[in-house]
Amino acid sequence: MTQTATLTRAEALRAATHDAHERLDRTIMAAKPFDSVENYGRFAAMQYSLHHHTAPLYARADLADHIADLPALSRFSAVTQDLADLGVALPHPGAPVGDLPLPEALGWLYVIEGSNLGAAFLLKAAQKLGLSEDHGARHLAGAPEGRAAHWRTFKAGLDAAPLAPEDEARVIAGAVAAFDHARGLAQRCFA
Repeated sequence: MTQTATLTRAEALRAATHDAHERLDRTIMAAKPFDSVENYGRFAAMQYSLHHHTAPLYARADLADHIADLPALSRFSAVTQDLADLGVALPHPGAPVGDLPLPEALGWLYVIEGSNLGAAFLLKAAQKLGLSEDHGARHLAGAPEGRAAHWRTFKAGLDAAPLAPEDEARVIAGAVAAFDHARGLAQRCFA
């Protein structure tokens, strides 16, 4: 029996995507998004493009069958308002990813929803720039039930989604694709 056989799907995703996650984090932090409001505006524009790209996933009934309150989890409208607060023009994002097969879509959601955990630290950095959950940093706000509780609920749905064994690799591929896509957006926004 391999070690991954004893891991939950969320744990396996975390292990398998560690390097892709680290590359994204290094790319974002190298751009110093919290050194100025202008840099933060670039970060928010990157977030807008990412959330625009994934917004259709939050309207999918097949995903909502597994993820509690999925439509309410989308942060697209919050980041859109953040850009308005900052006076940053809406970027021209690429085409959304609404039609992904279920396994890949779950991988993408793992990345987007997981980013809310790290957003607690990002929100504190944004607050030092005079931004808040009510102005400019709405998309970094925690879930009403708290970040940890939200993440536990999300992971429970992710882990419980019935997939064929061969689909597990597709979930991981979706998550890696999401991290790589976000990194590409960051590279463009901070170029």
